[in-house]
Parts: sequence; structure tokens; C-alpha cells
Amino acid sequence: MNGKPRFSIIIPAYNAAEHIHKALDSVKAQSFTDYELIVVCDSCADNTEEIAKSYGAKTYPVDYHNDGLTRNEGIERALGEWILFMDDDDWLLHEYVLEQLDEKLRNLRENVDIICFSFIFKGWKYARPAGNNGSHWIAVWNKCWRRAAIGNTRFPYIHACSDVYFHQAMFQKGLRVVNWDMPMYYYNYLRPGSISWALKEGKNES
Repeated sequence: MNGKPRFSIIIPAYNAAEHIHKALDSVKAQSFTDYELIVVCDSCADNTEEIAKSYGAKTYPVDYHNDGLTRNEGIERALGEWILFMDDDDWLLHEYVLEQLDEKLRNLRENVDIICFSFIFKGWKYARPAGNNGSHWIAVWNKCWRRAAIGNTRFPYIHACSDVYFHQAMFQKGLRVVNWDMPMYYYNYLRPGSISWALKEGKNES
């Protein structure tokens, strides 16, 4: 790989040794290899970093205790033309995800800044990139972001759901967005111990 990679895949990780293998396996299996894998290990007390390194990832240990700041670290380190965010407990659906994205980008007649793609969750549920009213899922992992379009936009320093604010800030820029009804990602919704699970449990207790 010469020069800048086509894609930078950024995974924020927190004590993910028990479950990050599936995410990393799905990246390593990609047929398209012009990418860099960045794993930002936030306050990890286990061997997450060693596991990520064994997959060839660039690893950066930080002590933020914050998913948004951890993603920001990944953006700062990224060299790719395009950025994909993954959570450490999710995975790419098949080995042709990057190949299909690259082909899609090359075949678009107009320049684009964000590609929104479909995803699967809860075992079998299918989510298209946008609803009937045109609204998009407030998620950063079902999108491919042009690094130049991100510019200085960053995730805010808040306890949880910083992706909501990043997403809104990006879509308020008036960028060129393409919706692509192609399933690329598996969202491991409500994995016990995940942030979404903790938020749901907290709501149930109130």
C-alpha cells in the first residue's frame, strides 16, 4: 500500500478482549486491502491492545473514559481518504464490504461526501439507510465519511450518545449524501455490558 489508504477503519475499544475478535475478523477477511485499521484502546485493563495488534491494527492507548473522545483520537490518527467507524462488538456483514464501497465510490457520477448504507440488527431485522420521510439513522457506523468533509468536526465531550451530535453537525453542513440500500454492517444491539444496554437498563430502573 503506497501513500494514503483508501479507507481508515476506526474502532474505539474499552476492555473488549472477550468480544472484539468478531469485529477484527470481519475486517481481516475483507477482499479489498487498501485500508488501515485503527483501534483506540480507552482505559483498557485487559489485553485488548495485544489482540488488536495481532490483527495488524495500529493501536493507540488513551485514558479518556469517553467514546466520543476516543473516536476523535482515531480521526486525528487516520490517514485514509474515507473513514468508517465500527463499535468493538459489531462487525462487517461480509468480506466484500470495502470492495463494494470502493466500486460504488468510483462509479458515482458526482462527488459525494457521505454514503449511508443499510444494516442488520437483532439477529434478522433490516434497516435501510433512510426512512420514508428521508430521515437518517442517528448512527456513525452505517456510513462512509469523506475525511476532508469531516474537517474539524469532532465528537463532543459528553457522557454518552456523542455520535448523535457528531451526526447532526455533519448533516447540517449541507454535504452531498448518497443513500445506498446495501446491507454492510451488523449492529450488535443491546449486547450485555454495552452502552446501549446500560442506557436501557438505566431507563428501566427509573
